[in-house]
Parts: sequence; C-alpha cells; structure tokens
Amino acid sequence: MSGLQISVSQEQGRVPVTVLRIEGDVIDANSYQKLEAQARAAMEAGARDLLLDLTKMKYISSAGLRAIHTIFLLLRGDTPGESDETMKKGLMDGSFKSPHLKLLNPSPAVTETLRAMGFDMFLEVHRNLKDAIASF
Repeated sequence: MSGLQISVSQEQGRVPVTVLRIEGDVIDANSYQKLEAQARAAMEAGARDLLLDLTKMKYISSAGLRAIHTIFLLLRGDTPGESDETMKKGLMDGSFKSPHLKLLNPSPAVTETLRAMGFDMFLEVHRNLKDAIASF
C-alpha cells in the first residue's frame, strides 16, 4: 500500500473549509483511491468546500489527476453559476473557477502537470493558507 498520508483539519473563513493535507511523494495508481475516499468521507461529514494542500507532493500521475477531477465533480453544486452550460462557457472564456475545490502550494513539477492537463483553467491555486481560506 502507498505511503500517502492525509490529515484533515477545519479552517474558518467566510465559510468552513476542510483542508486535506496530503503527505507523501506521489499521488498515483497506488494511492489515488485513498484521496478520493478521504474527500468522500469529508463530504459525508458535511464538508462543502475543500482545500487540497499539496505542499509535500512531488509528483502527481494521471490517476491522481482523475482523483482531483472526481472530487471536483462531487463538490459541484446545483446553483445556476455551476450549471454545465455556465461552466462550459466560463471554461471557454476563462471566467470559471471551482468555488468549492482549491489547491494549496503545489510543487513546480505538480503545477506544470496541472497546467499541462488544463486543471489550472478551473481550479484556483494559492500559495499560502490564509489567502486560500479567504478565497472561499
């Protein structure tokens, strides 16, 4: 099994934010299910806004990207601002960012992978915890 460790904490901004601190070198085929399961557990406990702290991640594989995308889809709301049509238009014009899932401090290598796969088009990336919490 993977050496991936995930700790969960709560931060209070304008809304409560659940922070998943991911520790381990990689999110890959051996560990992505642990991330998805932890996010599902947080949502089942009432979390509606998640911040993935990627500070200690060195690499993310396609399986890790799928896990982040799955979490994004699970957190999508049913408000007009998050409808499929609004999201597609916002992705095309660069105005859509997920209001419920954000990323904290990915390494340069992880940032490049996120950018290459287009995740930076719909996920905000923050460099410090205070700003990230305030953005929700």
